[in-house]
Amino acid sequence: MTTLEIPWSRWFAGVVAAWLLSAAPVLAANATALTWRADRVDANVKNCPLPQLLEQIASESGWQVFVEPDASYTASTKFKNLPVQDALRMLLGKLNFAVVPQSNAPARLYVFHTSMNQATQLIRPAIVVNLKKPLPPTIVPDELILRLKPGANIEDIARALGAKVIGKIDGLNAYRLKFDSADSADAARETLAGNTDIAAVENNYVIDQPALPQPLLASSTPPLTLQPKAPPSSGRLVVGLVDTAIQSLGSQLDVFMEKPVSVTGEAVPLPNTPTHATSMAETILRSLEDLTGGSTSTRIKPYDVYGRQPTTTSFGAAVGITQAVNDGCNPINLSFGSQADSPVLHDVITQASKQGVVLFAAAGNEPVTTPTYPAAYPEVTAVTAGDAQKKIASYANYGSFVDAIAPGTSVVDFQGQQYLVAGTSAATAYASGMAAAIAEVKSASLTDVQTAMRQKLAPIANSIAPAPSKGN
Repeated sequence: MTTLEIPWSRWFAGVVAAWLLSAAPVLAANATALTWRADRVDANVKNCPLPQLLEQIASESGWQVFVEPDASYTASTKFKNLPVQDALRMLLGKLNFAVVPQSNAPARLYVFHTSMNQATQLIRPAIVVNLKKPLPPTIVPDELILRLKPGANIEDIARALGAKVIGKIDGLNAYRLKFDSADSADAARETLAGNTDIAAVENNYVIDQPALPQPLLASSTPPLTLQPKAPPSSGRLVVGLVDTAIQSLGSQLDVFMEKPVSVTGEAVPLPNTPTHATSMAETILRSLEDLTGGSTSTRIKPYDVYGRQPTTTSFGAAVGITQAVNDGCNPINLSFGSQADSPVLHDVITQASKQGVVLFAAAGNEPVTTPTYPAAYPEVTAVTAGDAQKKIASYANYGSFVDAIAPGTSVVDFQGQQYLVAGTSAATAYASGMAAAIAEVKSASLTDVQTAMRQKLAPIANSIAPAPSKGN
């Protein structure tokens, strides 16, 4: 295999941090240092190390605070009645910061000296980690997936079971059956146990829709200026984006998008909020812009496997991947996942891999080692989030199945408003864009690129971003 350079530092440098101001929550008066009153702040701080300062802000405000691990600063300042943005600037000196409002959750404060992607050390936990045995995956109770042997007739079998065929994957001779109730599905499973026409009976698992991006109140992140190039006569690259419904990215970026495909019925996205797929598409394009010099012949083809529902299924994801492969997409981006190990989904991915298709999937946004699928399948490159030192972010999955690390935040533009998307979904989109960019620029095969990325972007063994500060 040709040795490929993985431009990690340039990639991170291309991810410009968000600069924003959020209306701050009211902080209780603190006689020792800080007082927050609505959108105004008083402070009397002397020789206070950065960790202690951030701990105090976190404990008083309830904000979720992340800091770049090697950031250091000693605060000494005194002021009264400053707006929040000015107060943070005085408190943090030359360090950069971003405050991100969250829907139905505390705001997040990121403190860094290079890039917001590097702010991975959690000062106050964003979530409570449940270290007990994880709950079993959720199944669709009134459905079964049947694999038939050659020559078997699914319509005859479904009719005998009192079920409806609501989906199929021809290449696997696999069918999705819906029953009147969970009891009917259970009874059918028992009946099918002795049927010689049946190769396998499987559950269909639920896969939740990934989280939506959060709006930024202000940001200095520049808009994308990526320019299109005509695709080559051969070796054309199309990133398959298997995700939610997608919206227009605007006239300048829609040129990079191919006609979307819905495998579950047409969705009607909210008009004023970007969908997850829209955010992933722009993140892929930002990665392409960072690594191609500003112009690309790569295109993106979206596949909606959620429709109007908040969930999809392992079978639905398998159908979306199958169609993307059949349409010639390579690489394929899967910024979703669950704990469900689905044989039909794995077999679809195995077939795709044998055809030279490279797949990237999100490792998960819980700091546990529990496998997330489809990322945990060996044919898939599992992407987690972290910093340029290849340390995994404290909010991200660090299981042994993780193959590569990438920036975990992306700022996207939608109808004149900027949004922050954070987590291993964004990291996966960056990785997919990176693979396409390297393949395009280096005229390399995607399988070679995948191998190089796994070698050079692997997280540090048994290492995650620094643990939360003492007391948190």
